[in-house]
Amino acid sequence: MSRIVDREKAIALRLRGYSYSQIKEKIGVSKSTLHYWLAEHPLTDAQMRKVRDTNALRIEKFRETFRQKKLQRLANARAQAVLEIKSLTKREFLLAGFFLYWAEGMKVDRKTVLLANTDPAMLRFFISWLTLLGITREQLRARLHVYSDMDPQKYIERWAYELHLPKSIFRNTYVKDSAINKRKNYKGRFGLGTCTVWVHNRELYEKIMMTIDVLKEAPHNSFTKSSRVGKV
Repeated sequence: MSRIVDREKAIALRLRGYSYSQIKEKIGVSKSTLHYWLAEHPLTDAQMRKVRDTNALRIEKFRETFRQKKLQRLANARAQAVLEIKSLTKREFLLAGFFLYWAEGMKVDRKTVLLANTDPAMLRFFISWLTLLGITREQLRARLHVYSDMDPQKYIERWAYELHLPKSIFRNTYVKDSAINKRKNYKGRFGLGTCTVWVHNRELYEKIMMTIDVLKEAPHNSFTKSSRVGKV
């Protein structure tokens, strides 16, 4: 009896222009069963257009719901990070800079402290860290790596603004013969080009490298040893 009732409901919904998916959601019947029940009740052209429009709206609504959930997750994660990090002490800031240089800094020229990046925020951090280590902004030098479809002077001005540095410290810009249509795989990572910031200072380079050498030895070894307690 219930199947007869479901079939009648399905036909009624179909006559009102519902798609198989919509009817399935309403009465919980498989699409194969609906196909059997509704074979003699195809949608009109007008109903088909309405279903397509409705599906597009449903898809867009789903995407927006998904986007909002993602934004909320990110907002929650950021709020948690603010609570955990708060503000950095001088020691924490110094350590963060040494770890940054360990990972990204140049280690070939033994008299130059240098970092290259596409992210202005990363280089602002680096410059602030160098200032804490006694380097003035006037001692810094910078160079851009841009592409042939980018105006070098325009990007020097942009980087000088982003890094709070005078344009006079920027040296000859390196222009690579490659246009944007050849850089599709980089997904915008080189929107401002790459900026390199450096200072020539042998003593500072040696200080940084010896501090990194200490970091290689002490913190993680003590943590590893403590984490092994009680393990076979």
